[in-house]
Amino acid sequence: MTLEQLRIFVAVAQREHVTQGARELNLTQSATSAAITALETRHAVKLFDRVGRRIVLTKAGQIFLVEARAVLSRAALAETVLADLAGLKRGTLALAASQTVANYWLPPLMQRYQERHPGIALSLTIGNTETIAATIHDGAADLGFVEGRIDDPHLAIEMVGADEMVLVVGREHGWAEPGCVDASELSATPWVLREPGSGTRALFEQALAGAGLTLDRLTIALELPSNEAVCSAVAAGGGATLISRLVAEAGLRSGALIAVDVMVRDGQPGFALRHRDFLALRHKERHLTQAARAFYALIEAGGETRGSV
Repeated sequence: MTLEQLRIFVAVAQREHVTQGARELNLTQSATSAAITALETRHAVKLFDRVGRRIVLTKAGQIFLVEARAVLSRAALAETVLADLAGLKRGTLALAASQTVANYWLPPLMQRYQERHPGIALSLTIGNTETIAATIHDGAADLGFVEGRIDDPHLAIEMVGADEMVLVVGREHGWAEPGCVDASELSATPWVLREPGSGTRALFEQALAGAGLTLDRLTIALELPSNEAVCSAVAAGGGATLISRLVAEAGLRSGALIAVDVMVRDGQPGFALRHRDFLALRHKERHLTQAARAFYALIEAGGETRGSV
């Protein structure tokens, strides 16, 4: 059994498709099929069943997938340690980030890092806050960056930046003309929101709670999986949203989006438009590579604030 056979098996198992697994690894379909057959023949076990045009893991295949992933993870860690011994001349750094961080805050840092350490290959996975936390927990990336709070005792969490939230509407919305709205009117308009699990969505729910409201008292016109889609829908008249100023900045400059202040009368609860933290995540029990330490150092050099959470 070789590491290459394990890589092929995992790629095929994850996609339940030989051709797609071969394409991911840049192999021919015949070479991929031969590697699977060699594993099954050598160990006298059937790893896949063919169901119609698909292949699915057998019970034995499901058990073996867990072990194969663990072996590949240990092999990757061994490669990382060797790369560390070579300093920052070569190696990899896998990053994962939620959308606002990935699209607006992180790219300049990645560019500066690549200029300083051209031998380190950077990769970036994008998801919402929950999926990024799971990615770091599972060891699929070295460092994660999110906007939402995370409750996972296996993760070390540090504040590395901040973000300002803003309530915006389209230029034709009834709230655009005065540029303000009473907190009691928040339930009187449709809302365009990110999907559950995103940090932006969680922060909106917290702000609502401050005003004595819950989502079930609002009209949710759209739930969209990207910040840019949310802004486009709001600019087109879809309703209102709470979004990062980083995301909304272009629309605010062009006039397609209008920032709205929320007025609170004496004695009424408030709708808090506040800053939120950008958080760095890493697994407490995994080796912190020199490449990862250098990325942290770059954040500090850029003047960002770091602190344990």
